[in-house]
Amino acid sequence: MRSRMQGLHRAARAVVLTGVLAATALVVPESAVQPTDVALVKIRHAQGVATGGEDVVWILAVGSDARPGEAMTRARGDALQLVGINTRTGSATAIGVPRDSWVSIPGHGREKINSALYFAGPRGMAGAMRNLVGIEPDYVMVTRFPFFEDMVDDIGGITVTNPRRFADPYLKREGFRKGRIHLGGYDAMAFSRIRKGLAGGDFDRSANQQRTLRGIHARIRSQADRPGFIERGVMSVMAHMDTNASPAELFEIAQAVAQVDPRRITTCVVGGRVGFVGAASVVFPDVPQARRLGREARRDAALRHC
Repeated sequence: MRSRMQGLHRAARAVVLTGVLAATALVVPESAVQPTDVALVKIRHAQGVATGGEDVVWILAVGSDARPGEAMTRARGDALQLVGINTRTGSATAIGVPRDSWVSIPGHGREKINSALYFAGPRGMAGAMRNLVGIEPDYVMVTRFPFFEDMVDDIGGITVTNPRRFADPYLKREGFRKGRIHLGGYDAMAFSRIRKGLAGGDFDRSANQQRTLRGIHARIRSQADRPGFIERGVMSVMAHMDTNASPAELFEIAQAVAQVDPRRITTCVVGGRVGFVGAASVVFPDVPQARRLGREARRDAALRHC
């Protein structure tokens, strides 16, 4: 009975939120629209988030290196995390891919995977990830780093467990100490982007991005039951978002994230070796491992081996 009542409550909230967002879209003048700081692109085959169903929704999260004035979705990508959420079991997984991975980009031959966004936009990035891991995401979410910083600050910062001390003379001269640390927006960005102070370089950076995602999830989950928290979050993001998804889908995605069980989150970074293509330093990814991770997680968003 309690589960049924919770389901009815969520459905009612979704209907109300959709109505509010629709009304907002009608009454807010075009000149008041905020700059686009986040894009959520629904890939053609995606049918939406079946909250409470058996399907897994896959979201490719990409940080854009776009400079001010540059198109966010046609710049080089950074933080590349393929996130799967099982809306029935509450499990989730993140498969990290180093940004310099040498892969096949649809229509553009072999290049670093971060250039897929530059050459072919979010759909090209989705295709490059499909070619490597074997999973095409349902959605591609691209963000500017300043927006990411603001978002982390807006939720009160996050807590991560840092396995080693590291620093960077440009992003974080004093560095990050080992252990559990609290990060505000700027520090969360720096923690996710630094690689030169890490023994594992790009691979360790990708693992730190996954620690950041865990921290964001923990913070969202801790506040998700507060009245209006999810609704306000969705409306705030929509003010800065360019998307072809519906307001109801955005709410369902937010609900799916909030319902993930922290004990059922698994993560892995695709391994490989550093080498050169001409004068360019690249990562030659372990393709068999990437495909195995994709096969393991495709149906239930759970990894059993890394």
